[in-house]
Amino acid sequence: MSERWDAAPDEDPARPVPAEPEQTSNGVEPDTTASIGTEDVLDADPAPVADTKPPLAGKRARRSPWNRTRDRVIAAAIVALVAVTGVVIGVNSDSAATVTQVAATLPPALPPAPAQVPGSLTELWQAPSSSTPVPIGEANSVVTAEQGEVLGRDPNTGDVRWRYSRDLELCTVALAGVKVDAVYRKDTGCSEVTQLDAGTGRRTAQRNGDAELGTRLVVDGSHVTTTGKKLLNTWRDDLVKSMEYGQVPAIVNANKQPRTGCTYGTVAAAAGKIGVIERCPGDPADRFTVYRATNDEADDPKVDYSTVLAGKNAKVVAMSGDLALIVLPEQKLLVIYGGDGTQKSAYPLDVPAADLAQDPEGGIMTTSWTAQGVYWFTGSKTMAFSRDDLTPRWTLNSSAGPGVTFGEQLVVPIQGGLAVLDEQSGTTIRTVGIDRRGYRGPVQLSSVGPVLLEQRGPTLVALK
Repeated sequence: MSERWDAAPDEDPARPVPAEPEQTSNGVEPDTTASIGTEDVLDADPAPVADTKPPLAGKRARRSPWNRTRDRVIAAAIVALVAVTGVVIGVNSDSAATVTQVAATLPPALPPAPAQVPGSLTELWQAPSSSTPVPIGEANSVVTAEQGEVLGRDPNTGDVRWRYSRDLELCTVALAGVKVDAVYRKDTGCSEVTQLDAGTGRRTAQRNGDAELGTRLVVDGSHVTTTGKKLLNTWRDDLVKSMEYGQVPAIVNANKQPRTGCTYGTVAAAAGKIGVIERCPGDPADRFTVYRATNDEADDPKVDYSTVLAGKNAKVVAMSGDLALIVLPEQKLLVIYGGDGTQKSAYPLDVPAADLAQDPEGGIMTTSWTAQGVYWFTGSKTMAFSRDDLTPRWTLNSSAGPGVTFGEQLVVPIQGGLAVLDEQSGTTIRTVGIDRRGYRGPVQLSSVGPVLLEQRGPTLVALK
């Protein structure tokens, strides 16, 4: 509202005195004060009467704090700074460094694999895929991963259907159910994890973790565990962390971990449990521990049992239900442990010492699973075990990797091709020649529809 300036007590007595305000017929002085910011368009107030009284000497009207040139310059600088900051944040954000190209539709259905392995197989295509330890075929797509890029491809042509790329190095990529988990390196660890739909490339989950460099993923139905020398992390299938085991980086509750100062060897998982070979100060030999994949608190492992083994350099080959298959190289034994941590049975092991001299890369033994069996590639031969009770069945010498079911037959990679075997007895039915163009290293197999996939070191090859 407008301001009125009344005369001060020491005002000049010679100044004319204003006339007394006009009185209305009812004795009330008319309202001549203006109202700012209100308007009645239906019944407008009369225009206010200007106040003719001069302001007091030396008293100045208030002015806007933004009228000076300096103020306008400061305001403009602030606006410019905010704009530049927003651009910098956007340019350097994870989103700006991520390329996502999702498939518009689900891939078409593939015909089933043939009932019998074909007499010959021809290479359809190949692509670099150094971040997939085993071939990934799922949802009628083949997934390759190289440097920072994960690609979903047409199984028959290798054409790219979807793409997910970051300006980070990939640590490892694995199939978890029907989703693809891609683990990226950030700073000194493998801490950025993205989950993708295998058919479309659509991102379904994402999290930050604490996995070590060189980590691999152990997949067990509804849980995924990262391997490491000092820390194992377990997530649910939606990437929510469910368990930490070992040297936790940010300890919330002290004294929750069962042991300190241990380093870890091989890791396996089954039925919501994780088994790990531990090497701890004070133990006379290696230790095998089985703990739950989840508990009330993620940093408070619930251990089913922990037992000191008969020797060192031990390795857990596989777990099935409550059973665990352990290899003891020094004793040349395969030992099966029950759910209570007691030894149930032992079998002699005839494997070259060089096959078991070191822990495998990433802490996971080279195994594969079918509906009936578990197959372990020792480095020079393939051993078959019952899926139900892990008892040994047969051994194939001079192989190049574990076996998989292709159609309705078991195939095992050998030098120069594939061996088609009777799954129960291990008898060779026939062999199929494959030209691997001079590659003589280990081979991991998988399949999608009628397409057989071979992981040859850093290269994935599709055959049909």
